[in-house]
Amino acid sequence: MEPPGGEAVSLSGVWVSYSGSGRPAIVDAFLSVRKREFVLITGPNGAGKTTLVETCLGILRPLRGRALLLGVDTCSRRIMTARKECSYVPQDFMRPPHDYYTAEQVIRFGLASLKEQPPREVIEEVTRELEIDRLLKRPIGTLSGGQQQRVFLARALIRKPRVLFLDEPFSSLDEGFRRRIAEMLRSEVDESYTAVVMVSHDTSPVRDLADRVVLMSDGRVKSLDRVEGLG
Repeated sequence: MEPPGGEAVSLSGVWVSYSGSGRPAIVDAFLSVRKREFVLITGPNGAGKTTLVETCLGILRPLRGRALLLGVDTCSRRIMTARKECSYVPQDFMRPPHDYYTAEQVIRFGLASLKEQPPREVIEEVTRELEIDRLLKRPIGTLSGGQQQRVFLARALIRKPRVLFLDEPFSSLDEGFRRRIAEMLRSEVDESYTAVVMVSHDTSPVRDLADRVVLMSDGRVKSLDRVEGLG
């Protein structure tokens, strides 16, 4: 399943609206994300950033226009197959205190759909780099917000996805870890040919690492060719 023109994601004139809403959440959006590209999506609250990511994944379908993920129309039945080649860490990652699955089990649940399981060495390397290797036997619900966020980031990275979607991945992390995550993502793009699409209010950790910035406001997309276009 090879995306045409090397595109991992392509939106053409896409409009999206939630059921019962009187106004569109995404307005005439055009977006192209190439393989081996790190794209940062930013903008004010309510601008449509999460909606844009969910549209790229095919979770939300366009009312008008066309959305492609890895060359597959998101309205096609084949979108589920394309989505299996992606990883997504949403904003609402937190597990309740009574969730008894261990951190390691949570990671392995996310790997279950893979045709080939990653070597143990890969899991050990990523969890060690994210400093959760000593937390793997603990119930996920007993971990702090930052620890849980690193567990789900580890799961996403271990999958070695063709496209990695992250929605506010820095929300529960301290400043030092934010930069470390940003550098890991840059390495993933450069070494594994992964496309990264990241939503973040905090642009400082990735400003010099992202290839391109997408600004959103009132459901509209403005793509900047240069990261320096940020504030």
